[in-house]
Amino acid sequence: MKRFLAGLLAVAASFSLLTGCGQQGNAVDEQEPQSAVEPGYEEGLTTRVAALKGPTAMGLVCLMDENEGEDAHYSFDLYTSGDEIVPLIGKGEVDIALIPTNLAATLYQKTEGGVQVLDVNAGNVLYVVSHDEAIIDLNGLKGKTVYMTGKGTSPDWTLQYLLDKADMSESDLTIEFKTEATEVVSALAQDASAVGILPQPFATVAMMQDQELSMNFPLESVWEKYSPDGSGIATGVTVVRTEFAKEHPAAVAQFVQDHQASVTAAEENPEEAAALIEEYGIVKAAVAQQVIEHFNPMVATTGEEMKTWVSGYLEMLYEVAPDAVGGKLPDEGFYYLG
Repeated sequence: MKRFLAGLLAVAASFSLLTGCGQQGNAVDEQEPQSAVEPGYEEGLTTRVAALKGPTAMGLVCLMDENEGEDAHYSFDLYTSGDEIVPLIGKGEVDIALIPTNLAATLYQKTEGGVQVLDVNAGNVLYVVSHDEAIIDLNGLKGKTVYMTGKGTSPDWTLQYLLDKADMSESDLTIEFKTEATEVVSALAQDASAVGILPQPFATVAMMQDQELSMNFPLESVWEKYSPDGSGIATGVTVVRTEFAKEHPAAVAQFVQDHQASVTAAEENPEEAAALIEEYGIVKAAVAQQVIEHFNPMVATTGEEMKTWVSGYLEMLYEVAPDAVGGKLPDEGFYYLG
């Protein structure tokens, strides 16, 4: 896959900001009902939505763009850290939030069931990159120095879990943690024999900056071999305040439908969606378009499939670091099934 991003910077110059994501209206019609509750907008109600800048918010941009004016049914705020969102949920100032899966589990425990998961909004985002095209699986990391971010967070725990399942240990490689993804990119530039594990969109940014880098493999390709049920990595989820869901079930069902339509619209119109992603300050359009077209971490998976994804991912985290999910696995009340 080396050099597949060559020429992107030149292409980026031709992008223009377009309004809307083209097919969103059609996408709404194509969605199958996800709840026994009839979806609907509640007169006078503005649902307050918070999301993290990154893959969790990329799937929202088409909805955000359509939701403008005095008749808007939602208000959206984007943040850089889940720690900024959690207090707002606790104070009832946010109704729906797109946050990391383990944070959702921890919040569920701390609030004694005060939030529930509506959908998985981000799948696998972790990719192995290097200057060696021959690296195709975890065995290729043996003897290598691996640079990554997120010590003591989901990327770290995910790698630990996969190494253990593959009968490898941290002694088989040297893991160096960096504070920022840009530091990983710099380290790879200085050491051509090293390997990086980066989340999207930073993996794509790295390849745009260094045309000699190869996208070796997604960690999900290893995860699927060892996950409890063979499902994908559920990196991010959408949660709703339990009290809000009880009081406004039709509005919650409507948001689920609108979120699915927004993701579909972004997938079908990546150039328009990428322009909006840049407009909302998430990431540059050139990067966003490549992430959507080649790696697309955006999803809006609900119901039993959502539950399977999330429960399997949390079981992995609990096995490696119980505190990562609040000390115990969430019970059935964690999953909002409509």
